[in-house]
Amino acid sequence: MFTPYLQVFLRIFMRTFSVLLMLTIGTMILAGELSSTDAQVLQKFQLEQPTSLLFLPREEKIVAFRNIEKILPTRALNTGDYVYPLVSQPRDFSKVRYTLDGQAYSLEQYMKKFDTMGLLVVRDDKILLEKYALGNDENSLWISFSVSKSITSMLLGAAVKDGYIQSLDDRITDYLPLLKGSAYDRASIKNVLQMASGVAWNEDYDDPQSDVSRAGGLSGVDLYAYLAKLPSESKPGEVFNYNTGETNLVGSLVRAAIGNNLATYATTKIWQAFGMEAQANWPLNEVGGTELGGCCIAATLRDYARIGLFAMHEGVTRDGTQILPADWMTQSTTPSVGYEGYGYLWWLGDNAYSARGIFGQTISVHPSTKTIIAMHSAWPIASNRDQSRHRSALISALLDQLN
Repeated sequence: MFTPYLQVFLRIFMRTFSVLLMLTIGTMILAGELSSTDAQVLQKFQLEQPTSLLFLPREEKIVAFRNIEKILPTRALNTGDYVYPLVSQPRDFSKVRYTLDGQAYSLEQYMKKFDTMGLLVVRDDKILLEKYALGNDENSLWISFSVSKSITSMLLGAAVKDGYIQSLDDRITDYLPLLKGSAYDRASIKNVLQMASGVAWNEDYDDPQSDVSRAGGLSGVDLYAYLAKLPSESKPGEVFNYNTGETNLVGSLVRAAIGNNLATYATTKIWQAFGMEAQANWPLNEVGGTELGGCCIAATLRDYARIGLFAMHEGVTRDGTQILPADWMTQSTTPSVGYEGYGYLWWLGDNAYSARGIFGQTISVHPSTKTIIAMHSAWPIASNRDQSRHRSALISALLDQLN
């Protein structure tokens, strides 16, 4: 789904960071940590202060997506001493083909056509395919957009396991009292996780007066104030309505329940516990502020895959520690009443589930074959059906090659 978070981010922060950004760029050029191309684009951002990352020219978009921590305020997800091992055992995927609308495409053609910056196939903890393009490599941090929703869903599961949240049947207003007296009094945590709160929300990105245009980048008190004014339009739990605001609300719920920020909790419960390889960065709504539960963690491609492995292992670490409730991922990937293709902030398919973000960010999890397919991408358009069909066809072709 298309989400306008970064329009809000950049409109607020580019002026704040202009001097700091220039100093950071200069330091990194001198240290050899930033390419001249990336530096030129980031300097242009500093001078022109764009209001959106969503409609940048291709070259600028690629630079922005791999340098988000130099553009927006972020909070780090730190690594620990242990790294979950992925062993490189490359296989030949040169013959991979898929056909769509009567035309055949190779793997290389897909990556070029859809500006795939990184593609990783992992099975049984073995890296069978790892390809990068256009300046990215295994160390590149790349913005995830709505892939972060699925991570926030797992953090909520961790909060349940830790006893901070008693039941998904609890009303969300039990944890967020500023919403008491609103239409959310009727909605359970489960309803919100399944995007079926019954509260009215307009996710029309072409309408500047829609809810998503006005409130898609809000968090905390500002978000509560906006959502509290919305009316009910259906019975909770029955109608799926994709809702950017409510994914940010899930993040607020976790923060309120645990009494801490999301990045620190993710560091403890996922990044260090499961063994991520590289520090990740979670953009904030303001300097020292809060993370958006629905957007934008920047991580390496291998750690995208490890997020999928963490989910596939039901939240159990290699030393046997149970981070998530034992049945959490089963519940999370059970079709909801409102829409069979959606669970607890996960997209569902045949014997698979996935975390997806605009511009093609993907973690595709296939438990029956112990396979993870992850992508860093910069699609020409944020989201449309044609691009999604190509991605699905490529994933099917990659899986067929393994069988």
